[in-house]
Amino acid sequence: MKKYECDACGWVYDEEKGHPASGVEPGTKFEDIPEDWVCPLCGVGKDGFSEV
Repeated sequence: MKKYECDACGWVYDEEKGHPASGVEPGTKFEDIPEDWVCPLCGVGKDGFSEV
């Protein structure tokens, strides 16, 4: 599983952990997150993340 870092604030989305607080279950691949999802820290959209 991969990790993606927010280019604006550095928050990391870990596919293994997901982000249940924002409705993303553990094991959800980044590309499968809804397009309107945003960084839970700073509000940047998915296009503002880079694979790490």
